[in-house]
Amino acid sequence: MESAVFKQIEKLRENNVIAFKEAKEVGQNVVGTYCLYAPAELIVAAGASPVMLCGTSQNPIPAAEQSLPRNLCPLIKSSYGFAVTDTCPFFHFSDLIVAETTCDGKKKMYELMEEFKSVHLMQLPQVQNKESALDYWVKELQRLQAVLEETFGVEITEEKLRGAIELLNDERRSLKALQDVCRHKPAPVSGMEMLTVLHNRGFALDKRETIKLVDLLTEELTERIRQGISTLAADAPRILLTGVPVGLGSDKVVRLIEEAGGQVVCFESCGAYKKVEPVRQSDDPLRAIAECYLEIPCSCMSPNRGRFELVSRLAGEFQADGVIDLTWQACHTYNIESFNLRKQVQQETGLPFLQIETDYSESDTEQLKLRLEAFLELLGSARAQRTA
Repeated sequence: MESAVFKQIEKLRENNVIAFKEAKEVGQNVVGTYCLYAPAELIVAAGASPVMLCGTSQNPIPAAEQSLPRNLCPLIKSSYGFAVTDTCPFFHFSDLIVAETTCDGKKKMYELMEEFKSVHLMQLPQVQNKESALDYWVKELQRLQAVLEETFGVEITEEKLRGAIELLNDERRSLKALQDVCRHKPAPVSGMEMLTVLHNRGFALDKRETIKLVDLLTEELTERIRQGISTLAADAPRILLTGVPVGLGSDKVVRLIEEAGGQVVCFESCGAYKKVEPVRQSDDPLRAIAECYLEIPCSCMSPNRGRFELVSRLAGEFQADGVIDLTWQACHTYNIESFNLRKQVQQETGLPFLQIETDYSESDTEQLKLRLEAFLELLGSARAQRTA
């Protein structure tokens, strides 16, 4: 994309390595997170900087497999590999890791991680029923609050919590507005370009500056729509990608879709549309934060009807021609959930649905390429029938 703002965002991760180093030298506290369930509001209210940690590359996986099983989710192995080899600078600068029990593999991996970094593990409820789970989850946030206060020698006041909610809600607004430009047909930005922004913004030190950058990019893309400018073909099949978290380095499927002539116009994933719902105004800000995070439609929840409803809604809003459900190998919750998601999508939208199970390696690239080309051809035929 020919955009000075986009080029700045492309360099955010690289530039923020230096920014975090300098911040640490003057006493700034840093808290690393791996999951959307880690409540950033509490971290910000504690005066620390939250940062997403590395876990989307194949490179450190061999080192992780010296301790972890080979038949384990690549996201878990990559995350641990970066940590054990000390090759993720953001992990290196973190004073504390806020972890979560979203799956058995991750929670056991965190036990190993405790050998070389301070880890606080949040015990996530497995249901979203407010009557049975919300009070429990509030207590987990209270437990995290106490750990943050003790670790950093601060008091997290109600005023600080409200300020943090305001900042993080603005970030969610910005994130939603950016993604919503792809509701236009054709989208003004490719899926790989959108993924670059979604991925890199998580490594930023200064959230306010990053929000401004993302808003500027949204303005540019909105102006391109107004002028009818797009590098994408108007008739390219539009794909909603759902499933596991995706980032730069684990973007194989996104890249192959677009090389085959499709365009990913919506990411229903942890760093994308799952992240846009704001914390509601409340007399009890901690409880409001807990309620917002408990509603995240992750496959670790049972049942997980929120995800089915979200995918069906986004498919319509983004004018998707098909839905692709991406599952990492050994990610059992997403893999099993795909069966009911397929039924939901086909009953509610009538759209073609494809599940892909893969890892971070390039070993199955040719096989995936053939499957994706066939799926996109199917979408073209289905569109032709609808317009005939």
